[in-house]
Amino acid sequence: MELKDFMDLSKLQQIQDAFSDATGLAAIAVGTHGEYLTEGSNFTDFCMKYTRGSAEGNRRCVKCDNECTGTYFCHAGLMDFSIDILVGEEKVGAIIGGQVLPNPPDEEAFRKTAEELGIKPDDYINALRKVPVSTEKRIRAAASLLGTIVNQLVNLEYFKYLNTSSLETLKEEIQHSTETIQKINGNTGQLKSIANKQKMLSLNASIEAARSGEAGVGFSVVAKSMQDLSSQSAVIYSDIEQSVAEITRTISVLSSLFES
Repeated sequence: MELKDFMDLSKLQQIQDAFSDATGLAAIAVGTHGEYLTEGSNFTDFCMKYTRGSAEGNRRCVKCDNECTGTYFCHAGLMDFSIDILVGEEKVGAIIGGQVLPNPPDEEAFRKTAEELGIKPDDYINALRKVPVSTEKRIRAAASLLGTIVNQLVNLEYFKYLNTSSLETLKEEIQHSTETIQKINGNTGQLKSIANKQKMLSLNASIEAARSGEAGVGFSVVAKSMQDLSSQSAVIYSDIEQSVAEITRTISVLSSLFES
């Protein structure tokens, strides 16, 4: 299951952007295969250009990844987070971000790092100064709140998607039932017409039997039986018509709900 299969990702983008604007933390949504689902919000040049953008910076970040476990971890002094997006117990993506300093930076230490990375120290420090600084407690609280909001949104969208799919199926079945009832009405009308013809034939047969006198007594009994059967059939067809009319009324009510 993929997020893009059941929700408008622009809604996720709006929440992510609002979160980054309010907290200063960077954020981006990724799918189950690591593909980006949203545009990154509030990412700085410090990590994107100077840390992960260089071979040595990548090596250090990978080393740091391997040493850190859990939802929160660090990259070159920056605190990051990764929160799973779940529908039920199934993971459909994640929100990753952070890119924030949990403590004021030691610029001298970062100057040495810049020299090791082969980056101009002044450029590196200027980029570092643009990185937000917050407390670890606030970073954890903000990330947790973002995870809660995103998961609630995603599960709501999935619930709406399931309901919409079910309603579409129900609508299709109602249409099919309407067509079937129309066929039943047509067939019942034909059977009712046949019953009326049988009634006329039995009446004519009774008249002819009466004209034949004693010779037509046996035929008269058969004609009477035909007339009785015809009358019974007419009653049955009338009951069917009433039942079909009631079903048609119910389906019309359901159909009107979709139209409204």
